[in-house]
Amino acid sequence: MSQTLKSQSSRIATHVRDIPPSGIRRFFDLVIGMDDIISLGVGEPDFLTPLSVRKEASALIDSGRTSYTSNHGLMELRREIAAWLAPRYDVHYDPATEMLITIGASEAIDLALRALLNPGDEVIVVQPCYVSYAPTVVLAGGKPILFPVRQEDGFRINFDELRPLITPRTKALMVNYPSNPTGATFTGDDLQKLAAFVREYDLMVLSDEIYAELTYDSRHVSLAAVEGMKEHVILLSGFSKAFAMTGWRIGYACAPPEIIAAMVKIHQYTILCAPTISQYAAIEALHSCDPDIARMREEYDKRRRFIVKGLNELGFHALLPEGAFYAFAKLPTSVPNNCEEFASNLLTSEKVAVVPGSAFGESGNGYIRACYAVSMEKLDLALQGMARFLGK
Repeated sequence: MSQTLKSQSSRIATHVRDIPPSGIRRFFDLVIGMDDIISLGVGEPDFLTPLSVRKEASALIDSGRTSYTSNHGLMELRREIAAWLAPRYDVHYDPATEMLITIGASEAIDLALRALLNPGDEVIVVQPCYVSYAPTVVLAGGKPILFPVRQEDGFRINFDELRPLITPRTKALMVNYPSNPTGATFTGDDLQKLAAFVREYDLMVLSDEIYAELTYDSRHVSLAAVEGMKEHVILLSGFSKAFAMTGWRIGYACAPPEIIAAMVKIHQYTILCAPTISQYAAIEALHSCDPDIARMREEYDKRRRFIVKGLNELGFHALLPEGAFYAFAKLPTSVPNNCEEFASNLLTSEKVAVVPGSAFGESGNGYIRACYAVSMEKLDLALQGMARFLGK
């Protein structure tokens, strides 16, 4: 029997077998089957997809709009995205040659890496970061080079520390701002420094800006809008977060034509096209959802202030997030510096679920991520549970 099991295991590609499971999903396997959980875990809006989008999708289903679309995605949707991006972020893309509609921003990241990387090419991944970044580099045949950022620096890049990581194999840099999990974003000065660094080493940047519309105290500036950067940037975004359309699975990539053409080659052989109804729903979202986005952003703004204040009063150290909907908090000095143990015990004791910071990379050790895309009532109950757990 053992020989049979060993043989079965050897059939799995080594680079796949050696990738650990998602730290978020691994932790939330513990939640399944537990009742009355207050979950600050999975990063999903608690708002319904706006009514106008749901009604439009229902009407389109009834009318039979269920055929394949172009591999690139509906031209009408690409035109609408281009028209939506230009006035907001001063980025200008040709919908015919510089844009691809994908199954969420996650597929766009995967396609971009597979289009760019030769075996052994290196990609600098800024951590703490979304759980899929480094594994996706590995799956594309590359080597992730992990670069930690620190809370005391506002989770921003120190370019003097980044420079020694550059080698002849360095091909790209992955950034996400506003950030999941830290909530940090780039200032204009940060972007100018990043742009100069990228041009110096002729790098490509995968710029995941899916939380752009959930920026609170300043205007989001796209890296692609910085002078001389459009040819260096693959802009990645989608409708999941700001539009509350997670299950619709619509994302997009904007990039130079030769990169989009390479991404489409992979997309057409593996996916063919993004879901048709979801693409039409995204068009309606761009037409009608600005008031809904503003309303949701205003509510998230209230929640971020409430939870950060509450966490800090309990002895955590959390910065006020500049965007997204996550509070990334350093554990109180009164508890052991083991975030997985803390999160597990908090779940067992108080039925409050948070994500251990280690799920987002080694530099997240000693932190927890609390998603505030839940009601104020649930945030209050979660803080009460943490207070009891900490003996406060």
